[in-house]
Amino acid sequence: MNASTSRRGTIAILTGGGDVPGLNPAIRAITVRALREGYRVLGIRHGWGGLVDLDFDDPESRAACVVELTEEVVNKVGRTGGTFLHTSRTRPSHVPRAIVPPHLAARHAEEVNDLTPEVLANIERLGIDVLIPIGGDDTLSYGVRLHQEGIKVLAIPKTMDNDVPGTDYCIGFSTCVTRTIEMTHALRTTAGSHERFLVIEVFGRYAGFTALLPTMAGAANRCVIPEHPFDVERLCELLVADRSSNPSRYSVVLVSEGAKMKGMEGMVFEQGEADAYGHRKLGGIGDRVSARLKEVSAKFNRGRRINVINQRLGYLVRSGSPDALDSIVPMAFGNLALDLVLDGVSGRLVNVRNGRYDNVPIDVVTSRKKVVDVAKHYVADRLRPRYENFENQPVFIMTSDY
Repeated sequence: MNASTSRRGTIAILTGGGDVPGLNPAIRAITVRALREGYRVLGIRHGWGGLVDLDFDDPESRAACVVELTEEVVNKVGRTGGTFLHTSRTRPSHVPRAIVPPHLAARHAEEVNDLTPEVLANIERLGIDVLIPIGGDDTLSYGVRLHQEGIKVLAIPKTMDNDVPGTDYCIGFSTCVTRTIEMTHALRTTAGSHERFLVIEVFGRYAGFTALLPTMAGAANRCVIPEHPFDVERLCELLVADRSSNPSRYSVVLVSEGAKMKGMEGMVFEQGEADAYGHRKLGGIGDRVSARLKEVSAKFNRGRRINVINQRLGYLVRSGSPDALDSIVPMAFGNLALDLVLDGVSGRLVNVRNGRYDNVPIDVVTSRKKVVDVAKHYVADRLRPRYENFENQPVFIMTSDY
């Protein structure tokens, strides 16, 4: 691959962080529109890792890290889930010495290395005029860094948790909510057959949108979210009451993976070491909640314990094809990005605001956290959403941070 560009220039796309349904439709939308407008389009493989690992003088490295995109390539994958460009959680500004690429090891021997100069050099070697990262706040925060370094960056938000600041909607959220509702309803048959509590652990590290919204839609009786440490005995009391009022004698709670019981020092993580960038995999709060519910249920159920069905949805809501909204929004986001390219605008995050497509300065990504407004959308004593004051709310109700 050479670094020559078309008459209008070269656009590069990358996807970082966890995969979600809707990434491939976004890549397709950008590519098709860009090619028809006269641009050359490159796909950077493995997220920011592709720009870190690329040894431009090595043909094998170039083939592994960069691919030229055509309509034929993107049309084949544009209806599928995941990301055909692959992804990683690489942060070029914080690369541990142990995983610095061999061809850079002599120049970067600190315990933690900022490889941004290497990224900038590779962007120049590839002749990239505009870079479009698609990711969550971790991926896009490095996009902010490159914008500050003078690179033309246009960011597209994606995350199951819907917690990127500056937008009401992130790619992947609708499919996550849709699958959570479907799978929760499917599990009801077993919960009802055995007259048990049904505890379902869902995504949501810092923000509880993926538990709150399905509960609001009727998938569960209660939900616990990261923004509000909860009393497990109060949860049990409520679930016993819900179970007693249900003719099928069961009740359901959705538990955000980042939720914390009162008295816990922090979140619950799976066994195993953190990755090279310090990321630890959340998971297990549902197990703890289930054990405690079974333990204390007799207190609220006339001395008789209630058994628990405990299920972690995990990758089941992340994998597979996008739903309708996660096919439409990525198409719109991709074309919004190209509108900005054609207008000569960069340093923006494309977004949805109050039901309309728009864009905001990219540095909003690092300006604040986007979480559930507990006072406005959550009844803390009842551990459930607030079902009132819907007028003029966004379609997804509690997801705006404006």
